Amino acid sequence: MAVRVVVLGGSFGGLTAAFELKRLLGDRAEITVLSDEDKFVFLPSLIWVAMGQEAPERIILPLQRILPPKGIRFRHLAARGVDAQASVVETSEDKIPYDFLVIATGPYLHFAAVPGLGPEGGYTECICTLKQALRAREAWQQLLQSPGPIVVGSVQGASCFGPSYEMAFLMEQALRRQGLKSKAPIIYLSSEPYPGHMGIGGLRNSRRAFEDWFADREIKTLCNQAVQEITPQEVRLQDGTKLPYRYAMLPPAFQGVPAVAHLGNPKGFIPVDGLFRHLEHENIFSVGVAVAMAPPEPTPVPTGLPKTGYMTVRMAKTAAAAIAAQALGKSPPKEPVLDVICLMDMGRSAALMMARPVVPPRDKAAIIQGRWFKWLKHAFERYFMFKMRHGLTRLPY
Repeated sequence: MAVRVVVLGGSFGGLTAAFELKRLLGDRAEITVLSDEDKFVFLPSLIWVAMGQEAPERIILPLQRILPPKGIRFRHLAARGVDAQASVVETSEDKIPYDFLVIATGPYLHFAAVPGLGPEGGYTECICTLKQALRAREAWQQLLQSPGPIVVGSVQGASCFGPSYEMAFLMEQALRRQGLKSKAPIIYLSSEPYPGHMGIGGLRNSRRAFEDWFADREIKTLCNQAVQEITPQEVRLQDGTKLPYRYAMLPPAFQGVPAVAHLGNPKGFIPVDGLFRHLEHENIFSVGVAVAMAPPEPTPVPTGLPKTGYMTVRMAKTAAAAIAAQALGKSPPKEPVLDVICLMDMGRSAALMMARPVVPPRDKAAIIQGRWFKWLKHAFERYFMFKMRHGLTRLPY
C-alpha cells in the first residue's frame, strides 16, 4: 500500500518536499499538495515587481500545471485544521488522511499587532505576497507623480529584513535617476538594534558596511525602534517620534498559520528536531517559516530569526529524506547544519552574504559587494524557476 503524504503549502518548502518525496519513493508514495494559492511565486523577485522592474507572469508557475505531470496530486484548498491524533487534515470540503504530514505553510502576517499597519485595513505597503507587491507597485507609481517622504523597514517582532533593505536601495536609485531624491527622503526604520543586524546578530562587518552604504546614499536610519501606530500621514513610534510619510512599507511580525498553530508554540510556530520532525508527533514534519527557531540573542526591541528560501529548501530536502528513510525502513539522514546564502540587490550593485551556521558562533561568514552579484541574482531566478517547472529538486539548492 502506498504511503500517504500530505504537504501543506505550495511554495519553496512545499514544492521541494513534494518533488523530493516523489523522487525518493516513486509509486510507493501517494503525495497530495494542499494550498490556498494555485500558483508558485518566486518570492525574492517581488522587490522588482513592486518597483515595476519585473513582469509578474515571469515569476509564476501554476501548480496544477507542474504537479500532476510528476504524479503529485494538487488540491486548491486551504487547510482548516489538523487532527494529529487521527492523522487527518481538515478542509472546507473533506478530511484527508495521511501517514506523514509536511507543514510548509509559510507565515500568518500579523498586521493587527500594530494599529494602521498593512495594505488591508491599514495604510502601509508590504511585499510578502504577489498581491501585495502589485499594490505596492501602484503606490510607488503614485509616489513618483507626487513625491514625498518614504519610510521603509520593519516593525517590532518582524523577522524578514532583506526585502526592506533591498527596497530602500532600489528606491534610492530610482529617485536619483529621475531627479526626485530631494523630494522623497528615505528613512530606514527597524526593530533591529543596528543596521545590518538582520535578526541573526549581524554578519562580520555588516554593521559598518550597512552604515556606510546608507550614508553614501543619504538614507537616514532609525533602528532599535518600536511602532505604536500608523495613521494615514504618520508612522508614530513608541518613544513619541512622529515620521511623516507619503509611502511606507513595513512588513509585520510573523506567526504560525491558524490551521496548524495548535501544534506549535505560543506564536504558532512548530517545534522540530534536527530532521524537522515534530517533537511530539513523529509523522509530522515542518519546514521553512513555519518552524520554531529562536533568535540568536535578545534585543531591546523584539526581532525574529529570518528563514530564507535557501534554508527552507535545505529543510525540505532533509525532511523528505527522513520520511523516505522511515517509510523504507532505512537509516535516517544526517542532520544538516543550517547555513544561509543570500544575494541582496543594492540598486547599483548587489551583495553576497553567507553564514555557516546561520546563527553565531560561526565557522564561516562573508559579506561581499559587487556589480556582478546583481547579474547573478537575476540568473538565479531563471535557474530556480526552471528547476521548479520541471521538478528537478535533485539539482543544487
